[in-house]
Amino acid sequence: MKRHLVLLSALAGALALGAPSALASGEPHWVQTGTSYTDSLGGGQGLASRADGSLLYRGLADIPLDLRIKGWNHVGDPDVARGYTFDAYQGADTATSKMYAVTTPAGQRYEYVHRLNPGEKVNNSFATVSPDGQWMVSGEWGDQNRLQVFPAPLLNPSTPSKGGDLEEAWQITLDKPVRNIQGCDFVTDTRLVCASDDASGTLFPVSRPLLQVDLPHKLDGQPVTGAVTSLFGLPQRSICTGGTFEAEGVDYDVNSGTLRAEVIPPGVCALATTVYSYRQA
Repeated sequence: MKRHLVLLSALAGALALGAPSALASGEPHWVQTGTSYTDSLGGGQGLASRADGSLLYRGLADIPLDLRIKGWNHVGDPDVARGYTFDAYQGADTATSKMYAVTTPAGQRYEYVHRLNPGEKVNNSFATVSPDGQWMVSGEWGDQNRLQVFPAPLLNPSTPSKGGDLEEAWQITLDKPVRNIQGCDFVTDTRLVCASDDASGTLFPVSRPLLQVDLPHKLDGQPVTGAVTSLFGLPQRSICTGGTFEAEGVDYDVNSGTLRAEVIPPGVCALATTVYSYRQA
């Protein structure tokens, strides 16, 4: 099976090379620089870059047994900030809360539980921390006109030091609706990139768009409106047919300037998640 995966991955990579990127008007554009692969069960939900340039992957196989026993059966796109790992967890569709697990550089894990607000969806697709380490942005599934903002557990002194309840601080209102956001990451203090699994082409002119969210100023604890732009459609190329692609996590490595986005291919090729790399030009 491993040999078959390698062959499938190599062929898929050959198909994906040279894919053009649609541009946001007047902005530096992203150029694809590489393609790699990761095991979907161990890395198909998301990824995050560490300070040393290595990558942390998350997949369903990464959920610790004690968290599964507590009902947390899904982990989203993670983030690493100042050596701390932030994971977004959700439970059953009937759950009344979601959870953020934060692991310290020393390996100690703390759990922060957020009780759902009226109208809030149970989905917990991702967690990303602002460059100053004070705010954690998260998002829900489906059609949304907002991103949620929380004080960053442990890094923001307003949060409990050893886990506990976590209340939403405020929101980023989006000037355009988005759909099925799987992950977001900060590029600068005032810009995020987000991966959407929307294949309809109705909200934006491309399928499964990589979106850019520009803020008028850095997050400061007050409500803010973000301007949404479609950058380009994530590649959907595979030797496999008979199913659908799925856009997953996204990461921006501030040290190398590398943007990475995950796409799970259809059919038996879904065993390996494709990771596309980009640099600004």
